[in-house]
Amino acid sequence: MIRLAEVIETFLPALERDYGSRLLPGQRQALGAIQRCRTETSGTAVIQCHDCGAHAVIPLSCGHRFCPQCQHAAGELWLERQRAKLLPADYYMITFTLPASLRALVYDHQREAYDLLIRLAWETLAGFGQRDRALQGDLGATAVLHTHTRALDFHPHVHVVLPAGAINTTTRQWRTKGGKFLFPQKALAKVFRGKWFQAMQERGWSVMTTVPKQWVVDCTRVGNGEKALVYLARYLYRGVLAEKNILCCDAGQVTFRYTDNRGASQTRTLAGADFLWLLLQHVLPKGLRRTRDYGFLHANRKRLIQLLQLLLRVCLPPTKQRPPLCCKHCGGTVTVTIFPFTPPRCPPNPAAALHLEMPM
Repeated sequence: MIRLAEVIETFLPALERDYGSRLLPGQRQALGAIQRCRTETSGTAVIQCHDCGAHAVIPLSCGHRFCPQCQHAAGELWLERQRAKLLPADYYMITFTLPASLRALVYDHQREAYDLLIRLAWETLAGFGQRDRALQGDLGATAVLHTHTRALDFHPHVHVVLPAGAINTTTRQWRTKGGKFLFPQKALAKVFRGKWFQAMQERGWSVMTTVPKQWVVDCTRVGNGEKALVYLARYLYRGVLAEKNILCCDAGQVTFRYTDNRGASQTRTLAGADFLWLLLQHVLPKGLRRTRDYGFLHANRKRLIQLLQLLLRVCLPPTKQRPPLCCKHCGGTVTVTIFPFTPPRCPPNPAAALHLEMPM
């Protein structure tokens, strides 16, 4: 398997030459973190067994959410939290996509534009939930931001997974709805488009290209929601490309594998610098939350979710307990001591010290 850190080390000079002026601080930070991951420069952990005396020193991971080797536990924890909020209703995944003519604008204003994309998608759905004859209430949803196609091209869009149920706060009723589509797709796209243009006008954003009148919003029923959440969890952490899909790094080019929309395996070959730039376009601004819960699925409404599950007689899956850390040799109790990496200090300049000691 070819590690992404090796690809970065090989093609970093070419990346600086071709794209250095366009690299953002967060992208440079991601490059450095991946290169340091699980090396001595990221720090070490000392594992000591109290029973057999076994001793091991292992390098620490970087913990960066774009690193393909890190954050597996974080993804599993997110999925477990979402499973604990599932309700007995039909689930739908609604995807809001921006036209290609707006992608450059979004990239230039990433932090604000990504936040708008997620928030306006939810506002659109919340309004439809209030006006729908069958629901007439507050929805609950989980939104996840994606910035790439299956071939890793820049393509910002947001997936929203929600149960076809709403809570009417006036009558205190739980209403559900069925059918192939939760809401009309064209109507969703029209309202979302209007909200986006209003937000652009308020911020003074403009584009020189023609923006199409017809936008794309896809609404698909996804059963009980389990498979949709598993799909979204796969891309929440650990970057956008698994290292097992990097097939070749030779002759100044990188070949990687991806799965197209029909489920067929495809390959794509790019120059090394272009490959790294393709990946770095999907590094999110620091502190941006790419997954958010809204409505009655928000974290501050846990008691409401628990009440709904109690009334609807939901049988929750048992909570997974992480196994205790044991010695791999004897199974005994171990102690883990973390030693963060501290860069060596520069030695003092003797000439400068001598100059300070000289009498005036």
